[in-house]
Amino acid sequence: PCSNDSAAMAAAADRAAMFDLQGATKRLAAEMKACPEIAVAYWYVHGLIAAREAYRFGGSPESLEPVRQAMAELQSRVSFVPAAEIAHVVLQAASSAAQSEREEMGLLLEHALNLEGKARSAGLSGAPIVGAYEVAGDLWLQVHRFEDARRAYTVSAERIGSTRRVTLGLARTASRLNDLPVACEQYRALVSAWPKAGVEPPELTEAGAFIGRAECLTASRK
Repeated sequence: PCSNDSAAMAAAADRAAMFDLQGATKRLAAEMKACPEIAVAYWYVHGLIAAREAYRFGGSPESLEPVRQAMAELQSRVSFVPAAEIAHVVLQAASSAAQSEREEMGLLLEHALNLEGKARSAGLSGAPIVGAYEVAGDLWLQVHRFEDARRAYTVSAERIGSTRRVTLGLARTASRLNDLPVACEQYRALVSAWPKAGVEPPELTEAGAFIGRAECLTASRK
């Protein structure tokens, strides 16, 4: 029943790498009934999207209902899909971030990163599609803890490599911290490595606008 697992996961990961989490869920939804691993990936990414949306509403109980549903779906699969536990804890952290509960979020992220680190050391997969290390940076950035966000993205780069999400995160945190040379460098790296035939999401437009600033152009000439 999971014969199409790898293809569906790879296609969803490709969409996520282009900052299209909605597209990733659509790809996963087509296969989730046949495979528990894909169902875990679907509910995890769905929950991340919902938690980010809930942040716009101050993490109200109503706005967090889709996140709670996703966490319940993940919890029901913990016993037979190991990655479900990591995904569940990450969504708990995302839920705390939606309510700007920074201290609680930090503790939950620490737990999630510990779980993911142990899983990877054992040769197992971590949180699917978007790793816990990447999400940690996104959540710290979301709650305006920019130094913590930069540390999280730096660790993510060391552990899993400089993905597009990490590159964008480092650019954004450097910008918030007024570290313009690094922000220009990271935004430029995102643009230069983008597939020529790829769809241009808002994140790429953001990067292009930033490196067009006078400060970046001056640094580039130097």
